[in-house]
Amino acid sequence: MRGRLGELEAAVMDVLWGDAGPCRVRDVRARLAPARPLAYTTVMTVLDNLHRKGWVQRELDGRAYLYTPAASREEETARALRDLLDGPGDTEAVLLHFARSVSERESAVLLAALSGPDRG
Repeated sequence: MRGRLGELEAAVMDVLWGDAGPCRVRDVRARLAPARPLAYTTVMTVLDNLHRKGWVQRELDGRAYLYTPAASREEETARALRDLLDGPGDTEAVLLHFARSVSERESAVLLAALSGPDRG
């Protein structure tokens, strides 16, 4: 289990998930700067921690790393839901509470997914 993200880690992941391509530390810092003026080394440390935890991949490009998410936001959200279902408690009760909270559109998506040929 990867665990939850801290506030700054989540902000960095939002930048990476929102960008079309790989980012350097300075790119992430620049995108965070309007709301969060952070030191370069702070952003570098957060990205290094995210890499160590398996949230991001990195590739050396010259003297700097290029960072990309290891999985999409949707994949990570699904993983988090799976972790919750696998945790202690009554899985059926959790699923029933969730099913009662979804919108009609969300219900239709779930039904289509459960009855589709790609199930499994």
